[in-house]
Amino acid sequence: MVVPAHLWVLWLFVTTVPQDIAGGDGLSLVGHITAYGVSAGSLAINTAHELGHRREKHYQTLAQGLLVTSLYGQFFIDHNWGHHKHVATPEDPSSARKGESVYAFWLRSVVGVWCSAWALDAPRMARLLMWEIVLLLAIGWTEPTALLPFIGGSVVGFLLLETVNYIEHYGLARKKLSDLRYETATPVHSWNSNHPMGRFLLFELTRHSDHHASPHKEYPALQHHEEAPQMPAGYPAMMLLSLIPPLFYRVVDPLIPKR
Repeated sequence: MVVPAHLWVLWLFVTTVPQDIAGGDGLSLVGHITAYGVSAGSLAINTAHELGHRREKHYQTLAQGLLVTSLYGQFFIDHNWGHHKHVATPEDPSSARKGESVYAFWLRSVVGVWCSAWALDAPRMARLLMWEIVLLLAIGWTEPTALLPFIGGSVVGFLLLETVNYIEHYGLARKKLSDLRYETATPVHSWNSNHPMGRFLLFELTRHSDHHASPHKEYPALQHHEEAPQMPAGYPAMMLLSLIPPLFYRVVDPLIPKR
């Protein structure tokens, strides 16, 4: 149900934003860009995250389509074959380091995921990029004034995703056992959050430790891992807190397990 809901939001955005621009209503324009970004981040990318882990081909196709509407197709490749393999190691651009601000992480992760996706599966990455270009051309041809706002909303969407990535693994690291091997990833390498609001808004993704333990498990079936490091608040609050790095460090750093 989320897939048609997000596509409806996209259609509504493309047909509404030109009215904001024609009427000179900057506040409404910013509101619509932000609203589309929230839909891109929560409905499109978050849903694509789960569907991309399903074994069925049609679900994986839906996942890639949703990511195209957020201009972040590279996530499908890097997340499935990069992040889950390298999580909580320096090789993973989506794992935030202790003392790294969310703003520095945005830049490192966005660039790193792009490069990782090309290295892992260049043909698929080229196809996803082609479909993103087709979507941009379609919007530009249908409603030219909606093109730049759509790009802006997509940026908001994938930065929301990267903010979630930031808080999910901040400061957690796997021990290096040899030049070729790290310890096996366990629930202690992901922050767990069992707070109701975050669980509801993101379809149980906040039980992130279990997601890494069983990537193919559907979100509603994810379980709480008490042994994992626990966030002091739900995802919405922690995401907002991360925007003030000194305060975020003061709250989170003492909670990082000492190993």
